[in-house]
Formats: sequence, structure tokens, C-alpha cells
Amino acid sequence: MRMDAVIFDLDRTLLHTDKTISPYTAAVLRKCQENGIKVMAATARPLRTAEPYCGIVRFDAMAVSNGARVICGEHRSEYGIERSSAACILRYLTRHGLRITAESGDCAYSNVPIDAYETVICEDLAEIAGRETILKLLVTLEDEETLRVVQRGLTEDVYCTVSGGSLIQIMSKSAAKWNGVREMLGTAGCAPENAVYFGDDYDDIEPIRMCGMGVAVANAIEEVKAAADAVAQSNDNDGPARFLERMLNL
Repeated sequence: MRMDAVIFDLDRTLLHTDKTISPYTAAVLRKCQENGIKVMAATARPLRTAEPYCGIVRFDAMAVSNGARVICGEHRSEYGIERSSAACILRYLTRHGLRITAESGDCAYSNVPIDAYETVICEDLAEIAGRETILKLLVTLEDEETLRVVQRGLTEDVYCTVSGGSLIQIMSKSAAKWNGVREMLGTAGCAPENAVYFGDDYDDIEPIRMCGMGVAVANAIEEVKAAADAVAQSNDNDGPARFLERMLNL
């Protein structure tokens, strides 16, 4: 296939488990760019925690917060949860005693301390939604009932997914990884059929199916592997880079 762009999920796909990008992977991606292939990222991470990796890989475009923000050169777009919807959902989640994080992209607020995630503690998260654009809401997934409770409190203009088996993500229906990938590709002048997408989790299934080639890493969930055209080695074995090196004879 003609390859104009490669797109990577970050956590558990391009990044090692220790959240690093290996020098080997960085070198392969530089070779891709030297051969005229755009290198892009599509991640659930907000911009502030994705941006540090730009010092290792010069991404040509990024879709962050599951597509709620898209950055491609001078092009910028944002798809947050409508403020009244965010406030309504937050009041509902708070009443049910759930562990909540409201992610504005520039700052994260939570009602309780969240392990391994730096947040500003705030008792009235609905008040934050009244004055800041919320790109994503996160709820700690305690058990199956937690998901059912969350689903009952959603407004019509949002949807939710489960990430890593431990977090429920709530976003505007305008914000989805595939929407972000499609916008990046369109802005860069690349057709989806000439793009390869690498991923590991539920949010990666649609772009894996919609791009010209979809590749799961070996550590991906089974649903992603079933949707993919190929399976690369695991993230800790630099699977995406090894797959590209072999495919392109770099």
C-alpha cells in the first residue's frame, strides 16, 4: 500500500510500560519522516502530558484527549463537552459518590486525590464546568455497577468508553479518536486509505478499521486484535517501530 501517514496511540502502544520512547523507535520514526511519511499521535492524554514526547518524536500532528483537541501545524480545533451538560453530569456523579476527574486540557480537577495523576482537588466540580471548557470527564471504574450508574447519568450529547479496564471516559460526541485522526489526515492532505494506525484499546478500534491498515500491538485487548489487519510485537518490544522497519525496509 502507499503510505503517507502513520498514526500511533501512545500509552501501551508507542510508549513502553515505563512511559518512555526508546531511541530505536525514535530513530525509525525519523526515517519515516525522511521518506516523506507523516508521523502523528492519537491519544487519550491531554496536551500537557502528551507534549513532552514531542522532544523525542517531532509529531507532524496530534489528536489529544481522545480527539477533543486536534493540532496540525497552525491548525487548532477543540471539541469540549457543552457546559450545561458537563455541569449536569458532574452534579449527578457527585451525588453517587464516585471518584471523578474533570479534564480541561490545561488542568485536571478531581473531588478526591487520584493515584499517579496530579489534580487540583475541588469539592464543587460543577462550578468548574460553569467557567472552563471540559474536554473529558474521568470516573474510576470500581465494578460493573459503576459503569451502569455512569451510563444512566449521561446527557444526549456525550458518550462514554472504558480505558485500560480501570477508567470510564466521558466525552462530547464530537470528540472521538477517529474524528481526530480523520481531521489530522485531512488537514495534512493524506487520505485514510494511505495511513497506518497502531493501537491497543477500545478507542483504537474505529481508526484501526477505517485506515488503510490497522495494526494491533501484541499486548492489545482481544477486540483490537480481532479488528486489526496485523499484529505487531508488544509495546515493550518496540512493536510499531519493528513493524514499520520491516514493512518499509528502512
